[in-house]
Amino acid sequence: MAKYLLKRIGQSVLTLVIILTIVFVMVRQMPIDGYFENIDKLDEAVIQATLDKMGLNDPIWVQLKDFFLNLLQGDLGTSARYSRGVPIAQIVAAKAPLSIQLGVLSMAVAMILGIPLGAAMARSKSKFWDKFGTVFIVLVNAVPSAVYYIYIQSYGTQLLQVGMLFDRENWVSWILPVFSMSLGNIAYYAMWLRRYMVDELNKDYVRLARAKGVDSKKITMRHVFRNAFVPMIQYIPTSLLYTVGGSIYIESLYSIPGMGGLLVDVITRQDNPMVQAIVMIYSCIGIVGMILGDLLMAVIDPRISLTKKEGAR
Repeated sequence: MAKYLLKRIGQSVLTLVIILTIVFVMVRQMPIDGYFENIDKLDEAVIQATLDKMGLNDPIWVQLKDFFLNLLQGDLGTSARYSRGVPIAQIVAAKAPLSIQLGVLSMAVAMILGIPLGAAMARSKSKFWDKFGTVFIVLVNAVPSAVYYIYIQSYGTQLLQVGMLFDRENWVSWILPVFSMSLGNIAYYAMWLRRYMVDELNKDYVRLARAKGVDSKKITMRHVFRNAFVPMIQYIPTSLLYTVGGSIYIESLYSIPGMGGLLVDVITRQDNPMVQAIVMIYSCIGIVGMILGDLLMAVIDPRISLTKKEGAR
């Protein structure tokens, strides 16, 4: 396990370095306007002096080396336009806790609703829950998320008698953003759990248990559900990405002062250093999720070996 974990961490670090290098180079190709408040009113000499001070006139490989050296020291740089001169780490530290709370709540809601829905769909093939779940999954995946996010906001705020803008002190205003953010994962969990449970229900051990007269509910919950749930763990990374992707739009829609709305804001303002830093943070979340998914599969199912190759004895 330790050997595998070290190997995966090494691969993840390399992946992160590649992602950051690509983002860094792309950001450096953008206009320099993102580093100045009123570039039209500045003399060329002042602009060039500022660029020299920031190291932006150095060769790209020198800039990249300095960036990674600063990153190893925990320095994400400073904001160029969003909060000029303020350390990015300080801005993120103020925004991240709220986004984490929303993300954790949305994933909890997705599991509470999605997993039972998938199990009900598998147990009642060609019946109500299977038809209901299929329609729900198709709608969530086929309709652009921005469309149903807006509908939920418009009609949900009227139903709950709450304002359209997020109020951290009012727990009712948390309901719509959290529910909206969880929709993609609810459909995802339901779809894959149903698929795995249907596969398990058609296996020989289930037929044998039924032939012996074992209660159908006991077979489903003790064996089928448990065996079908193990491969579900590998979809945790995708769940995290669904949550992150949803938060970017939803936090802007409800004016939530979190990381998602911050990313949209800094892109709009062309605050290049902050765009770079936030992309790095989201990349880290995705990579950590992938490692966590593999480790949880091994912990939950001891039959899975992360070190032996397929076919090894």
